[in-house]
Parts: sequence; structure tokens; C-alpha cells
Amino acid sequence: MTLDAARERLIIALDVPTVAEAAAVVDDLGDTGLFYKIGYHLAFAGGLDLARELTAAGKRVFLDMKLLDIDNTVAKGVEAVARTGVSMLTVHAYPKTMTVAVEAARGTELCLLGVTVLTSMDDHDLSDAGYHDTAAMLVMKRARAAQLAGMGGIVCSAAEAEGVREIVGHDMAVVTPGIRPSGAAAGDQKRIVTPGEAVASGASHLVVGRPIVGAGDRKSAVIGILTEMSSAFSE
Repeated sequence: MTLDAARERLIIALDVPTVAEAAAVVDDLGDTGLFYKIGYHLAFAGGLDLARELTAAGKRVFLDMKLLDIDNTVAKGVEAVARTGVSMLTVHAYPKTMTVAVEAARGTELCLLGVTVLTSMDDHDLSDAGYHDTAAMLVMKRARAAQLAGMGGIVCSAAEAEGVREIVGHDMAVVTPGIRPSGAAAGDQKRIVTPGEAVASGASHLVVGRPIVGAGDRKSAVIGILTEMSSAFSE
């Protein structure tokens, strides 16, 4: 896979507190960055307007809202997001929620992603929350539910990507956060892997934030990750 093709699969997380900081990252990366994630932190600080600006400029946007609510609220939310022109939107991988979201997005190009288990959570965290399944078991259950609902893909740790890929086949996106290049700090992530390991495990898209946004030379950081991804996708 070429570096240009890998750019379509690298999602740069704009996990910064202000639109000005996010815009500075985008400007700094220029054509090196193509696909950006906007989550709660930035969305609540004006990031939804930035999402529209990015799509208008030819960039792709992954809106990480993790929707979960009553059916009508989820449906109206998905419909509104689809009109912004963003490429991806997350909802929690509850069967009913996903079914409603899929119907609301029908006829649009919006790719819906089911969030399985947050990468900041491990088996102990799930036990504390009242779940009897391990993280891996719950991810696989929710991957099956996402496939049955007709979702465009799922979000999971790269540690579970291989098993998920076996369940969903090759048509669905498998988006993996918690990616850390060799030598990078883990931060608050508990289930992390390198870009090459994620691709080898079956991930189609990688979400990388702090190793890029916090780098002294952001372009070089992106190119290094793209190079590793390109090599892994070609193997």
C-alpha cells in the first residue's frame, strides 16, 4: 500500500481543548493529514463547526460522539450528523441503538461505527461496572451484533482486532484507537499496540492522537506512522 493510500486509513485525533489549537494542528500538517477525529472535548468547544469546515476543505472527519439514547433521539442525531458531510460517526454497540442508527443513516454515505469496549477499560473495570464478560468476550459479542445490525464498522482495541475481523469479514471497517508507536507513552490507555501490529491484526483504520499532536515535528510523526502502516498493509 502506498503512503497516499495509508493516509485514508490514519485518523488523527484532535484531542485538544480549543478549536484554535485543533486548527493549528491541521494547518501544521497540511496535506500530510487527511482524516481527523473530533470527540466530545473539542465538539463542545466549537468543534462541530470545525468539522463542517474540514469537510468543506476536502478533509475527512470521524465524529466520535458515542451516541446512546432513546430511539427517536438517536435517529434524529444520526440524521443531523449525516447532513454535515462527515465520514464516520460512533454509536454505542447496543443492538437496538445500532438498528435505529442504521435506518436513520440509510441512503447517506455516513459510515456508522459501533463502539465495543473503550480502550481505557480492562477486565477489572468491566467487573466493577457489573459485566460478567471479559473485555475480549464483550467485544466479540458486540461485533456480532454490529454485523447483524448492518453497521459500517466497529471500534475496538487492536488487541481484539484479529478476532473481530474473523467475525465481521472484510466488508466492515475495524477502527482501532489506543495506537502508540514504539517508545511512545501509554497515557491512560490500557490495551495498546503499535501501528504495524494493529494492521497485522486486521485493523482497517488507526486512530492516533497524542503521539502526533504532541510531537515536536508533527509531519515527521505522521510520515513515520504512515510508513509503518504502508509496510504492514502490503505484507
